[in-house]
Amino acid sequence: MASFPLFPYCNRIRDARFAFDGATIDLAGNDPHFAHALHGNAWRRPWRVGARSESAVDLHFEHEPAASVTGDWPFRYRARQRIELRGGALHITISARNLADRPMPFGMGHHPYYPRTAGTRIHADVQAMWHADTDVLPTHLGPHPAVDALRAGMSPDAFDLDNNFSNWSRLATIAWPDERRNLTMRADAPFDHLVVFAPANDPQLCVEPVTNTIDCFNAVGTQEHVGGCVLQPGEEIEAALSRTPHRE
Repeated sequence: MASFPLFPYCNRIRDARFAFDGATIDLAGNDPHFAHALHGNAWRRPWRVGARSESAVDLHFEHEPAASVTGDWPFRYRARQRIELRGGALHITISARNLADRPMPFGMGHHPYYPRTAGTRIHADVQAMWHADTDVLPTHLGPHPAVDALRAGMSPDAFDLDNNFSNWSRLATIAWPDERRNLTMRADAPFDHLVVFAPANDPQLCVEPVTNTIDCFNAVGTQEHVGGCVLQPGEEIEAALSRTPHRE
């Protein structure tokens, strides 16, 4: 399938704007097809190939704000992905450094797509779900039957989901018992949030480790429940995730 990086935030930002450090950050040019800014900017830009071998590759991206581009991310930053096949698993390490001369709000993640069959099950220990409105933007954090279903092994067909789950254990399994195989996904802190995208009557399935909830820069809640961070000038953040396939 596929997986793309999420920098410098994950998922949507309401109305493509938020307030930070006394100013309004306008991201209205992120994508004219969406009313809300989506997935940051690095997923739509070219990355430079760095060191590579038969089993690993480094990818580099540097963002320079363009005053001529309406709604461009106004902070300079550098991002890196190291993608490596090692020990029977796919390892992805992603990092970012704030190159601006001022603090930068930040979040990151990876957005994998998985095959979706009638027998697919998703196992993850999550604590609560961010309920969402019709624009798929969070309204409140609370219980939902999907929380217990994920702990037991949830069918993607059980609910119509495009939601962020808070404070998961950073360990999930996607299983295809009808095909006698499964995949274990592990993530480092601060990938403390999990997005499950399993829309009704749709072949897509995404189980995404992320550092922040949807619309984190506008969301109301504790740091633990909202996620994201502020990188100081020159500060770097790095975290890894892995996916290990198994056959029965």
